[in-house]
Amino acid sequence: MKKITLILVMALSLVANDIIVEESCTDVSTTANNIKNIVRSKGLTVFALINHSANAKMVDMKLNESKMVIFGNPKIGTALMQQDMTVGLDLPLRILVFKDTDGKVKMAYRDGSWLASKHVLNAPKKEKKINKAMAMFVKKAGQCLKD
Repeated sequence: MKKITLILVMALSLVANDIIVEESCTDVSTTANNIKNIVRSKGLTVFALINHSANAKMVDMKLNESKMVIFGNPKIGTALMQQDMTVGLDLPLRILVFKDTDGKVKMAYRDGSWLASKHVLNAPKKEKKINKAMAMFVKKAGQCLKD
């Protein structure tokens, strides 16, 4: 019962924070590479790949395998920043790929409504476009290959 309660609390906290978590059928490195390739194929720029677990190892700490892909579209980002410069604190976009405590690979990202709720923006079409793109990126990146 405690486990179920904990899972429900965690799920609600993720929804409350506009964080979406999806499972991947591939390992962390493959999933992160898939995201990079998909993002590039859509004409977006990959700005960085941060290997959190490798960084932890450099300071003699352990962390489950974890990589963050940071990417964006300067045209959309600039248009949003022209409305509210502080949106630059939340851009570029990012997807965190990590192995959870059960050994499952997950992909986490913020829903596009996060930007609108934290900044003075009037861009519902851009928000919808971001949401649609992020959902598609993680769906394709973590897709199970059919035999």
